[in-house]
Amino acid sequence: MARGRTIKNPFISLTPRSLCQLISVSPLTSLFSSKKTSPSHFIFILSFVVSFTFLGISILRFFPSSQDSIHCSIVSPSPPSSQSLPTFSSSHSQIILAALLAGINSYNENEPRLGSSAMVPLPVHVGSGNLSEEEREFWQQPHGNGYRPCLEFSIGYRKKSARISGEKNRFLVVVAAGGLNQQRNQIIDAVVIARILEASLVVPILQVNLIWEDESEFSDLYDVEHFKRTLRADVRVVSSLPSTHLMAKQTIANQIPYNLSPLWIRARFFKRLSQDGVLVLGGLDSKLSKNLPPDLQKLRCKVAFHALRFSRPILQLGNQLARRMWIEGPYIALHLRLEKDVWVRTGCLTGLGPEYDKIITEIRKSQPQYLTGRVNMNHTQRRLSGLCPLNALEMARFLKSLGAPRSARLYIAGGEPFGGTRALQQLAAEFPHLVRKEMLAHEEELSPFLNSSSALSAIDYIVSFNSDIFIPSHGGNMGRALLGHRAYMGHRKCIRPNKRTMLPFFEDPSISEEEFRKIIRALHNKSLKPEPSKKERAKDVIAFPLPECMCRHGTGVY
Repeated sequence: MARGRTIKNPFISLTPRSLCQLISVSPLTSLFSSKKTSPSHFIFILSFVVSFTFLGISILRFFPSSQDSIHCSIVSPSPPSSQSLPTFSSSHSQIILAALLAGINSYNENEPRLGSSAMVPLPVHVGSGNLSEEEREFWQQPHGNGYRPCLEFSIGYRKKSARISGEKNRFLVVVAAGGLNQQRNQIIDAVVIARILEASLVVPILQVNLIWEDESEFSDLYDVEHFKRTLRADVRVVSSLPSTHLMAKQTIANQIPYNLSPLWIRARFFKRLSQDGVLVLGGLDSKLSKNLPPDLQKLRCKVAFHALRFSRPILQLGNQLARRMWIEGPYIALHLRLEKDVWVRTGCLTGLGPEYDKIITEIRKSQPQYLTGRVNMNHTQRRLSGLCPLNALEMARFLKSLGAPRSARLYIAGGEPFGGTRALQQLAAEFPHLVRKEMLAHEEELSPFLNSSSALSAIDYIVSFNSDIFIPSHGGNMGRALLGHRAYMGHRKCIRPNKRTMLPFFEDPSISEEEFRKIIRALHNKSLKPEPSKKERAKDVIAFPLPECMCRHGTGVY
């Protein structure tokens, strides 16, 4: 989003003394203080004051008490081409206003409010022009049923915050492993665990990724100062251990069971942390329980959607690429996950032919430890169980069945597909307006990030976050993160392929193309006419922020 100049707070705080001074010099005061004021004159003045007061009240009542009532009229910028752009409706005006405010305050806020700390997407486009009913329905966005971000912590939580945020004796160090979004989940849980243990959190250490050879540090990927400021009412975050704790016992605790509860964490680590002063945790991936007390669930959302803001260089380039996509009209972001390592780990066939499948099979045999789960299943069983990414042909048929027009522009998120352009050939044949970040960015823009797979993934995340529709072909951490982030920031449409149910129909030659399309649309009816998805038990609040982090009433975030 475009940045603006720093704008000072327009609301001036008046002290009682300054208020009295203003009253003392007002015209009304001089009238009242006149010794020669007649009774009729006095009644006139009193009537004037009463009328003025009622006028002021009426003006205040005219303005909405919350931004739910604000409606902005936005003029869509003209694209370079002559093609007319779809417009976007006033129902998204609250998010548009927040986007403008966030652009103004992105890097100049000393005490950020939650409303201006979030990454806010560009406005969605509403389909118009010569579209069929199916195409119009495809671009249609959910209305959200009035749900909006709402992080209202309990009184008990807030009472403890002053003591916990000032903690200077106990320090938690967390080592986060994996790719960008896997590490992101561990960082979120690290903040929650620090809160449970009433400890200061050292800025998490990112373990070198052996698969992608990525040596990025936290400060390379995220805005550290923003992270600290946003969480300072919840947990004290420091850049490094103080000198008084450098020689403390620092054994890494990485044999951690799954489904950790706050009670277990305190019983296992609190005494040890109080004695040693430092606790180092590793292997946190998906270990913390998905079902935490409401305040801790809200803290998760606060970290994920407000505190973890990408570093300025990443955010600037990601937003720039998103605007280049957005200016031409609506676009779909696809997270296909067709990289070589995904095919190795899933145990699936690529759909590119025997020579490519042979390469994957040989790598898998030499490195069997990378195969994830259900080792006894063959590739056909895995595919029909929904454990494989959709290949290019399957994704093309899926999009056509849902009503995506041939003119739709597709942004392909992710790394280089195994097989290169051949891997996307059948998709490009049906949807020729296919773009990747390497095509969208200038060479000099992307070059600083080429040695960091995490930074490239973050750029994909930003462009996908701003898309009108997001489709994750094979789940994963990025898919779940964007599902929740887009719901939290305006209920943006996300379509998750129901692979397990629909793939048998791909193999049935007796089904006509028209019947096939009806079946696929029926299976994804909820996605095509989406409503806010409420979190069920054991579902991650980061993917399903409703109802813990969103509400219809209350002060909300904006």
